[in-house]
Amino acid sequence: MLVVSISGSPSTRSRSGVVLKHAAQWLTERGVGVSAVRVQDFKAEDLLYARFDSPEVVAFIEAVAKADGLLIGTPVYKASFSGALKTLLDLLPERSLHGKVVLPLATGGSIAHMLAVDYALKPVLSALKCQEVLHGVFAIDSQISYGDNEWGGDLDELLTQRLHDGLDHFLLGLQHRTNARHKEAGGHLKLAL
Repeated sequence: MLVVSISGSPSTRSRSGVVLKHAAQWLTERGVGVSAVRVQDFKAEDLLYARFDSPEVVAFIEAVAKADGLLIGTPVYKASFSGALKTLLDLLPERSLHGKVVLPLATGGSIAHMLAVDYALKPVLSALKCQEVLHGVFAIDSQISYGDNEWGGDLDELLTQRLHDGLDHFLLGLQHRTNARHKEAGGHLKLAL
């Protein structure tokens, strides 16, 4: 199984990035391959002018095509997910999330921003024909502390538990997708015989 972790934060130091790193570590410990992509990895001109032929954009589209699922992390600004993330998602072909499982991870200053994932991000993912957008994990900034460890910071106990619960559902979705693909491949083999 392969997952692409997408960080939509334009900041180098990012709470949503800390959550993504913890999630990637959890998945890696369970045998899932995780490839990380950050909006910072792209030249601003490539994003703003939608340069589909940019090597970074081509590599991103190919990585998403090969992935079984995506972790999408974003800070919430002014009741919506990051504009940089929207610009990056706009570069994906229309059906690029077909058959994929997505777990949104968002951070914000207060619980008042919690519905931003449902009302802003999920419609974009649906337009990309995502098979399954799981109930996301929203973290209040105060639940994340910056640090010098390998994840860039720590999560409080409540957030850690909610993240692990969300990742359990995500892993189950990935396993269902993998099993369905194997059954489909087996069916095609039988027909070919």
